[in-house]
Amino acid sequence: MAAETPASQGPAAGGSAGVTGGSAAGWSDRFEEGLHPVIERFNASIGFDIALLQQDLDGSIAHARMLGVCGVISPEEAGRLEEGLEQVRSEAATGRFQPGIEAEDVHFAVERRLIELLGSLGKKLHTGRSRNDQVGTDVRLWLRDRIDAIDGALLRFERALLAQAEAHADTLIPGYTHLQRAQPLALAHHLLAYIEMAERDRQRLADVRRRVNISPLGAAALAGTPVPIDRRHTAATLGFDAIYANSLDAVSDRDFAVEFMAAASLVMVHLSRLSEEVILWASEEFGFVSLTDRCATGSSLMPQKKNPDVPELVRGKSGRVFGHLIGLLTMIKGLPLAYNKDFQEDKEALFDGVATCLDCLEAMAILFEEGLEFRAARLEEAVGRDYSNATDVADYLVARGVPFREAYQLVGSLVKTCLREGLLLRELPLARWQALHPAFAADIYGAIEPRQVVAARRSEGGTAFEQVRLQLERARQRLEAPEAGVA
Repeated sequence: MAAETPASQGPAAGGSAGVTGGSAAGWSDRFEEGLHPVIERFNASIGFDIALLQQDLDGSIAHARMLGVCGVISPEEAGRLEEGLEQVRSEAATGRFQPGIEAEDVHFAVERRLIELLGSLGKKLHTGRSRNDQVGTDVRLWLRDRIDAIDGALLRFERALLAQAEAHADTLIPGYTHLQRAQPLALAHHLLAYIEMAERDRQRLADVRRRVNISPLGAAALAGTPVPIDRRHTAATLGFDAIYANSLDAVSDRDFAVEFMAAASLVMVHLSRLSEEVILWASEEFGFVSLTDRCATGSSLMPQKKNPDVPELVRGKSGRVFGHLIGLLTMIKGLPLAYNKDFQEDKEALFDGVATCLDCLEAMAILFEEGLEFRAARLEEAVGRDYSNATDVADYLVARGVPFREAYQLVGSLVKTCLREGLLLRELPLARWQALHPAFAADIYGAIEPRQVVAARRSEGGTAFEQVRLQLERARQRLEAPEAGVA
């Protein structure tokens, strides 16, 4: 946004030269010349901050009403200002309000149009405020609504995961550490882990929203205003929970933007991690899922290919949001109090970060709703042809009084022998088990069967089927009470 205008003086009505171009009238008699045309384009933000139009109109209407209530202007004048602002809203809805670069930013564009509609009365709207607190208000109103939208998108994504988890409560999948086969899991348990991540995302965004929902309006340029305004009146009208206690902080705080982008970055981290798994699962080497035609593309050269475009794009787009976080931190780190034009750079980062996060959440929800199918038979085969039940052999011995470290070493030696001979643990004859340790009996085969391996992990939060069903029920209840996220 541009630098502040005096709290009691709006821009002139403006001619074809606009606010800054070719004329100094938009500022004050301090200026004798307009901006250089290149600098005018460089300075203008109307090309992207027009996205804040509805919030600017909402904030201006609240401000006008407050001026009327406080007796700064008459109630009749306040009503006429509100009518004029609603006319601008109507013109925007029908495409008739299309300010160009000469307007510089959305705030001047609205004010200039209001002056055209109402004459000198339009010049009273800016009384008791600055563009510094005005833009801070607009951005907070805009971001508050988008946080709510992202919360809704997270809910849809979680519900898509939950539907798959419920459909596969009894399906097994290999579990990995270091991308090496570790222990078998219930597939639902694996998917529930991402629901837990998404719930933390919702909680973080709810926390950020509380700090977004504080009103800077009325802080004016940096020091407040002698105009007898009521900041709490506008805050209540606009649905803010509180007002900034310090006018300097009010106009210079962009912590909320950084916090939001950090929370959005974690959303993207979680989507990217799941994307990487889907990409692996869809490969011929894994073959754990098949992609439907609705969410995959082919190759322009190789007719047999089906590409996992959705998770690949999500994985790639995560970098955009991370970059915006670093950009915001870098922008803010060296700024003295109070407002600086550097703050103009927060808008495009926020706009793109929100859009990217929303797009990726929607795409991943659709992917799990209708874009992939888990290959249960292939998964069942996979968990039966590895050594991920080796820990259960050690646990079997521990249950029979063998110290864990001794059991651990015995099983490690046994796995090495099996690898050398090309045998799975379940293929060893009982005599060889008993030669290894007399504690082994015929029930070892049942103990290391994959479903039993999974069922045995009954500790709270574990992958045992009974635990997974409890987790599914808890997730179902949470998702039926969406207030658990954004308050």
